Order: sequence, then structure tokens, then C-alpha cells
Amino acid sequence: MGTLHVTIDNNSGFCFGVVYAIQMAEDMLEEQEYLYCLGDIVHNDVEVERLQRRGLRIICHDQLRELKNETVLIRAHGEPPETYQIALQNNLTLIDASCPVVLKLQNRIKSSFDKSEQIYIYGKHGHAEVMGLLGQTNNQAVVFESMEELLQHQLPPKITLYSQTTKSTDNFYSIKQRLEGQGYEVDANDTICRQVSNRDKELRTFAAKFDKVVFVSGTKSSNGRVLYQVCKDTNPQTYFVSKVEQLQPEWFAAGESIGICGATSTPMWLMEQVRDELLKYEL
Repeated sequence: MGTLHVTIDNNSGFCFGVVYAIQMAEDMLEEQEYLYCLGDIVHNDVEVERLQRRGLRIICHDQLRELKNETVLIRAHGEPPETYQIALQNNLTLIDASCPVVLKLQNRIKSSFDKSEQIYIYGKHGHAEVMGLLGQTNNQAVVFESMEELLQHQLPPKITLYSQTTKSTDNFYSIKQRLEGQGYEVDANDTICRQVSNRDKELRTFAAKFDKVVFVSGTKSSNGRVLYQVCKDTNPQTYFVSKVEQLQPEWFAAGESIGICGATSTPMWLMEQVRDELLKYEL
């Protein structure tokens, strides 16, 4: 019989934007019985469920249009101008927890749009942050997920290039270089959040240290899927779980070193629960 040696990655877990949004929600819920939130406050089901038990009510944009005289939290992803217009029309009080990095990006895109620049955004179609960015351009900017997709468009000689804040900096600059190599003039605006974009390099270093890795993330998190793959590529003995109940003792052997890490949307308390469960194993 033996136990496991378990270490949590201190660099994993919520980015500061998510910490800020959740703190605002908790502060409001101490003062009032319930609080509406436009969309999941974070892409992690167990954290959303924890806050729902405290009174957080998740609504979609269609429900927002029907809501009157209430208080609504705007999550870290940010929102398009239309959301603020609806709030004014419906007498809604907005608690704006938009991430400062996202707000800065929105303002820069709006400025470029006002100058009639041809705007291209490297990001995920339909992502909440990207919808907020598109809204700054009256939905006229072009969103693309890969160089191959971008090249399917009829591109102008001069391109203003932006990126969703959580995208890879390496990929962003690779796209810039490839476009310039094909003769396009590129005004590249690097507004990528380094706390998120540097996470992949940190995770490679972390994952290589252990016999096995448990990656903890919600299934809705695009950041989680990317970072899980980073861990898996570095350490093939990497397992994905979204909650403690998914752990399986047969994955592990006595005396092994286990690293626990997660996405920017993974709460530290959940990784600590995973650690505590692993430490109970007698293998």
C-alpha cells in the first residue's frame, strides 16, 4: 500500500479578470438576495453552481431584453454596445465586471473602426468576448480562427489586425509575418493578455515534472481545451476532469508524483478538492 505525491500548480486557476468578476458577484450577493448575470460568469459548471446556490441567476441576451428595473452583472468577457442600450431602455442597473484588458481592446477596435480601417480579429467565432469586440464595429469586422480561414476572404492591401485577449501570441505574430510575406501591409495590435498567453509555456514546464498530470477544467472552457492539449502533448499521462467524481484510482500507482493544474476559469478550491481526493487513495 502506498500514497501519491500531489502538487498543485500555483500559476493555474482564475486570471485576475475572473477573480474580479466573482468578487463583485459575491459582494453584491451579500447585500441582496439575488443577482442576475448575463451569461455564465465563468466557463466552469461547478463554480457557476456554487454561485447559483448563493443567489446568482444566469440569463441570456433574450431574457435581458425582457428584464426591467433589475440589477445585472456584466462578466469579465465584456459586452457589445447594444447591451448597454438595452439596459438604458429597460432601466437596468449594470454592475460592469468587464476585464480591463478586454475594455482596452474594445476601445482600440472602436477607434480603428471610427477611422474606417479594415479590421480582422483573430478569435473564436461566437465567443462572448469576440461578440463584444464585433459590436464595436457594428459587426463589420472579420473574425477568423486560422490563417487558412483568413485567406478565404478577399483581403485589402492594408489590414488592421487584432486578437481575442486569450489567443496565443506566437500564433498572432505568425499570422502577421505570413501576411506580410504575401505582400500585405499589417497594422498588428497586440492586446493579448500575458497572464493567459504565457500559461502554456508555464504549463509545459509544470507538466514535465510529474509522472502523471490531472488537468481540471469546465467542459465549456475553450481556454481549458487548449491548455489541456498543451499538458497532454508534454506529458501523455495527462487526465482531464471537470469534477472530483470523475477521478479514477486505476489511473494511478503507489508512489507516483501527480501534478494538478487547470484553466484560467478553474477555481483553486476545485483543484484543492481534487488534491484532497487523490491523497485519500491507498494504492
